[in-house]
Amino acid sequence: MRTEKEMFDLILGVAQKDKRICAVYMNGSRTNPNAPKDIFQDYDIVYVVTETSSFIKDVTWVNVFGELLMIQEPDKNNQSMGIDMDFTRSYGYLMLFTDGNRIDLHIETKESMLEGYVSDKLTIPLLDKDNCLPIIPAPKDIDYHVKEPIEPLYLGCCNNFWWCLQNVAKGIWRDELPYAKQMFEHVI
Repeated sequence: MRTEKEMFDLILGVAQKDKRICAVYMNGSRTNPNAPKDIFQDYDIVYVVTETSSFIKDVTWVNVFGELLMIQEPDKNNQSMGIDMDFTRSYGYLMLFTDGNRIDLHIETKESMLEGYVSDKLTIPLLDKDNCLPIIPAPKDIDYHVKEPIEPLYLGCCNNFWWCLQNVAKGIWRDELPYAKQMFEHVI
Protein backbone atom coordinates (compact mmCIF):
# COMPACT_ATOMS: atom_id res chain seq x y z
CA MET A 1 0.00 0.00 0.00
CA ARG A 2 1.35 3.40 -0.91
CA THR A 3 1.99 5.68 2.04
CA GLU A 4 0.01 8.81 2.84
CA LYS A 5 2.97 10.92 1.68
CA GLU A 6 3.17 9.04 -1.62
CA MET A 7 -0.55 9.53 -2.19
CA PHE A 8 -0.48 13.25 -1.41
CA ASP A 9 2.61 13.71 -3.60
CA LEU A 10 0.76 11.96 -6.42
CA ILE A 11 -2.53 13.85 -5.97
CA LEU A 12 -0.80 17.23 -5.78
CA GLY A 13 1.75 16.36 -8.49
CA VAL A 14 -1.03 15.57 -10.95
CA ALA A 15 -2.72 18.87 -10.10
CA GLN A 16 0.47 20.91 -10.40
CA LYS A 17 1.23 19.53 -13.87
CA ASP A 18 -2.30 19.86 -15.29
CA LYS A 19 -3.15 23.37 -16.49
CA ARG A 20 -6.86 22.57 -16.27
CA ILE A 21 -6.63 22.17 -12.49
CA CYS A 22 -6.72 25.50 -10.61
CA ALA A 23 -6.89 24.30 -7.01
CA VAL A 24 -7.15 21.23 -4.80
CA TYR A 25 -8.90 20.78 -1.49
CA MET A 26 -9.78 17.87 0.72
CA ASN A 27 -12.60 17.03 3.08
CA GLY A 28 -13.65 13.96 5.01
CA SER A 29 -12.08 11.99 7.83
CA ARG A 30 -8.47 12.79 6.88
CA THR A 31 -9.16 16.44 7.69
CA ASN A 32 -10.75 15.64 11.04
CA PRO A 33 -8.22 15.90 13.87
CA ASN A 34 -10.56 13.81 16.06
CA ALA A 35 -11.00 10.92 13.63
CA PRO A 36 -8.93 7.79 14.27
CA LYS A 37 -6.45 6.95 11.52
CA ASP A 38 -6.70 3.54 9.89
CA ILE A 39 -5.94 1.77 6.61
CA PHE A 40 -9.51 2.23 5.36
CA GLN A 41 -9.44 6.04 5.25
CA ASP A 42 -9.88 7.24 1.73
CA TYR A 43 -8.74 10.50 0.17
CA ASP A 44 -11.74 12.78 -0.38
CA ILE A 45 -10.19 15.11 -2.94
CA VAL A 46 -11.69 17.92 -5.00
CA TYR A 47 -9.98 19.32 -8.08
CA VAL A 48 -11.23 22.79 -8.98
CA VAL A 49 -11.02 22.84 -12.76
CA THR A 50 -11.44 25.26 -15.67
CA GLU A 51 -13.90 22.86 -17.32
CA THR A 52 -15.14 19.32 -16.77
CA SER A 53 -15.81 17.94 -20.25
CA SER A 54 -12.24 16.93 -21.14
CA PHE A 55 -11.93 14.99 -17.86
CA ILE A 56 -15.21 13.16 -18.50
CA LYS A 57 -14.58 12.51 -22.19
CA ASP A 58 -11.27 10.71 -21.56
CA VAL A 59 -11.82 8.58 -18.45
CA THR A 60 -8.38 7.00 -18.89
CA TRP A 61 -6.80 10.14 -17.42
CA VAL A 62 -7.49 8.70 -13.93
CA ASN A 63 -5.01 5.87 -14.62
CA VAL A 64 -2.27 8.28 -13.53
CA PHE A 65 -3.33 7.56 -9.91
CA GLY A 66 -2.48 3.86 -10.11
CA GLU A 67 -3.77 0.46 -11.13
CA LEU A 68 -7.52 0.43 -10.64
CA LEU A 69 -9.24 -2.49 -9.00
CA MET A 70 -12.62 -0.82 -9.42
CA ILE A 71 -14.11 2.55 -10.33
CA GLN A 72 -17.55 4.00 -9.86
CA GLU A 73 -18.93 7.12 -11.49
CA PRO A 74 -21.91 7.99 -9.26
CA ASP A 75 -22.99 10.97 -11.35
CA LYS A 76 -23.17 8.81 -14.48
CA ASN A 77 -25.13 6.20 -12.50
CA ASN A 78 -27.56 8.86 -11.26
CA GLN A 79 -28.06 10.19 -14.79
CA SER A 80 -28.79 6.68 -16.09
CA MET A 81 -31.56 6.43 -13.47
CA GLY A 82 -33.18 9.59 -14.81
CA ILE A 83 -31.78 12.08 -12.30
CA ASP A 84 -30.95 15.42 -13.89
CA MET A 85 -27.18 15.95 -13.60
CA ASP A 86 -25.10 18.91 -14.77
CA PHE A 87 -21.74 17.44 -15.74
CA THR A 88 -20.54 20.86 -16.92
CA ARG A 89 -20.30 21.94 -13.26
CA SER A 90 -19.06 18.83 -11.47
CA TYR A 91 -18.38 15.12 -11.75
CA GLY A 92 -17.15 12.38 -9.43
CA TYR A 93 -14.93 9.31 -9.59
CA LEU A 94 -14.73 6.78 -6.75
CA MET A 95 -11.54 4.79 -7.30
CA LEU A 96 -10.19 1.75 -5.47
CA PHE A 97 -6.64 0.78 -6.38
CA THR A 98 -5.00 -2.64 -6.30
CA ASP A 99 -2.76 -1.52 -3.43
CA GLY A 100 -5.83 -0.84 -1.23
CA ASN A 101 -5.78 2.95 -1.46
CA ARG A 102 -8.98 4.73 -2.40
CA ILE A 103 -9.53 8.19 -3.85
CA ASP A 104 -12.97 9.76 -3.98
CA LEU A 105 -12.17 12.41 -6.57
CA HIS A 106 -14.59 15.17 -7.40
CA ILE A 107 -13.93 17.67 -10.18
CA GLU A 108 -15.82 20.93 -10.14
CA THR A 109 -15.67 24.33 -11.76
CA LYS A 110 -14.77 27.45 -9.81
CA GLU A 111 -18.42 28.50 -9.86
CA SER A 112 -19.54 25.22 -8.36
CA MET A 113 -16.76 25.35 -5.77
CA LEU A 114 -17.78 28.82 -4.61
CA GLU A 115 -21.29 27.53 -3.86
CA GLY A 116 -20.22 24.66 -1.62
CA TYR A 117 -16.63 25.13 -0.45
CA VAL A 118 -17.44 26.70 2.90
CA SER A 119 -20.44 24.45 3.63
CA ASP A 120 -18.36 21.50 4.89
CA LYS A 121 -16.46 22.43 8.03
CA LEU A 122 -14.11 19.48 7.44
CA THR A 123 -12.40 21.10 4.46
CA ILE A 124 -8.77 22.06 4.04
CA PRO A 125 -7.08 23.65 1.03
CA LEU A 126 -4.13 21.69 -0.39
CA LEU A 127 -3.13 23.72 -3.45
CA ASP A 128 -4.36 27.00 -4.91
CA LYS A 129 -2.60 27.83 -8.19
CA ASP A 130 -5.07 30.60 -9.10
CA ASN A 131 -5.80 32.02 -5.61
CA CYS A 132 -9.46 31.09 -6.05
CA LEU A 133 -10.12 29.26 -2.77
CA PRO A 134 -11.79 31.43 -0.12
CA ILE A 135 -10.13 31.69 3.29
CA ILE A 136 -11.76 29.22 5.70
CA PRO A 137 -11.24 28.37 9.37
CA ALA A 138 -9.40 25.26 10.52
CA PRO A 139 -11.44 22.05 10.13
CA LYS A 140 -13.98 21.20 12.84
CA ASP A 141 -16.20 18.13 13.08
CA ILE A 142 -19.02 19.92 14.93
CA ASP A 143 -21.53 19.26 12.12
CA TYR A 144 -20.96 15.52 12.48
CA HIS A 145 -21.65 15.30 16.21
CA VAL A 146 -24.83 13.52 17.22
CA LYS A 147 -27.14 16.02 18.85
CA GLU A 148 -29.49 15.12 21.68
CA PRO A 149 -33.04 15.24 20.32
CA ILE A 150 -35.65 17.55 21.78
CA GLU A 151 -38.43 15.75 23.62
CA PRO A 152 -41.12 16.10 20.89
CA LEU A 153 -38.74 14.63 18.30
CA TYR A 154 -37.88 11.72 20.60
CA LEU A 155 -41.54 11.01 21.37
CA GLY A 156 -42.46 11.26 17.70
CA CYS A 157 -39.76 8.76 16.73
CA CYS A 158 -40.92 6.35 19.44
CA ASN A 159 -44.51 6.67 18.27
CA ASN A 160 -43.52 6.08 14.65
CA PHE A 161 -41.41 3.05 15.64
CA TRP A 162 -44.30 1.35 17.42
CA TRP A 163 -46.82 2.33 14.75
CA CYS A 164 -44.72 0.97 11.89
CA LEU A 165 -43.58 -2.13 13.77
CA GLN A 166 -47.07 -3.60 13.39
CA ASN A 167 -46.60 -3.24 9.60
CA VAL A 168 -43.76 -5.77 9.80
CA ALA A 169 -46.07 -8.29 11.46
CA LYS A 170 -48.76 -7.52 8.91
CA GLY A 171 -46.29 -8.08 6.03
CA ILE A 172 -45.11 -11.39 7.48
CA TRP A 173 -48.72 -12.54 8.10
CA ARG A 174 -49.67 -11.70 4.50
CA ASP A 175 -46.49 -13.37 3.17
CA GLU A 176 -45.39 -10.01 1.77
CA LEU A 177 -41.76 -10.45 2.79
CA PRO A 178 -40.27 -7.66 0.62
CA TYR A 179 -42.74 -5.24 2.23
CA ALA A 180 -41.95 -6.51 5.74
CA LYS A 181 -38.20 -6.30 5.07
CA GLN A 182 -38.47 -2.77 3.65
CA MET A 183 -40.60 -1.64 6.57
CA PHE A 184 -38.19 -3.17 9.11
CA GLU A 185 -34.91 -2.07 7.51
CA HIS A 186 -35.80 1.36 6.17
CA VAL A 187 -38.73 2.75 8.11
CA ILE A 188 -38.24 1.30 11.55
